Amino acid sequence: MGAQDALEKDTVGMQATHDSRPIHQVYVDGFWMDKTDVTNEQFAEFVRATGYVTVAERKPRPEDFPDAPPENLVAGAVVFSPPHHDVPLDNQYQWWSYVRGANWRHPAGPKSDVRRREKFPVVDVAYQDAEAYAKWAGKRLPTEAEWEFAARGGLSGKRFVWGDEFRPHDKWMANTFQGHFPQQDTGADGHIGVTAVAEYPANGYGLFDMAGNVWQWVSDWYRPDYYQQLASMGAVARNPKGPTSPYDPSEPAERKRVMRGGSFLCTDQYCSRYMVGTRGKGEVSTGTNHLGFRCVKDVGTAR
Repeated sequence: MGAQDALEKDTVGMQATHDSRPIHQVYVDGFWMDKTDVTNEQFAEFVRATGYVTVAERKPRPEDFPDAPPENLVAGAVVFSPPHHDVPLDNQYQWWSYVRGANWRHPAGPKSDVRRREKFPVVDVAYQDAEAYAKWAGKRLPTEAEWEFAARGGLSGKRFVWGDEFRPHDKWMANTFQGHFPQQDTGADGHIGVTAVAEYPANGYGLFDMAGNVWQWVSDWYRPDYYQQLASMGAVARNPKGPTSPYDPSEPAERKRVMRGGSFLCTDQYCSRYMVGTRGKGEVSTGTNHLGFRCVKDVGTAR
């Protein structure tokens, strides 16, 4: 488990993130995993059955944001907004914006909707939204170790879900970003932005989109030193469930969970975390339009 350095690495793109090392041995018990991310139509069924309201649809509470002016306490989500000119890549706020009225029903804001996007992955969901759906469906979110085991599809030590070449035989294997990041995605792979699930080849376990399209929440708290902790034990880690508490030194006050798989925004110019062993992180109450989830069930439960 973990990521090896890329053949061509630099400081922002094809460099495996430091929190993805050292590579270490892990054992996980068997489990069932959904073949795709949870889709808009599946999430809509859950909402119809339960009346659930996602975090992005709720007005933020003043007690949670004591320093925010009242006029800023408006329901919404974080949306990718490409700039119209070159920007430095050391400040992600150049291409991310908090959009009022953005939520799973309106992924890019109030003027957008999910009509004719029933098979697209649901996005703008916070961690607790994903947990609520999983519980309703009689499932749960995968651990990070389960997710990586499943993503590898039976391959060991490969750089990508499908092998060591990013485009074997010039074939696009995942929905990623082509063009000049972040302002222009040329759609050379056939898609600009998020697309429907299962548009690209499945991995060796029959799972789709384990790289690219949208990030996926997993159940582990995020700590950059967790792999070091596991490796220091000197034995195979059995069914690791992550650290007991979160900590991100860059934002120590934020409570973050691990995200996996990368998204349609991943590119070797900035974020190459479509590499199978690499990791992402997200504040638990924040939804974005490039983040979704899929569920698992333990062996012994119905498929």
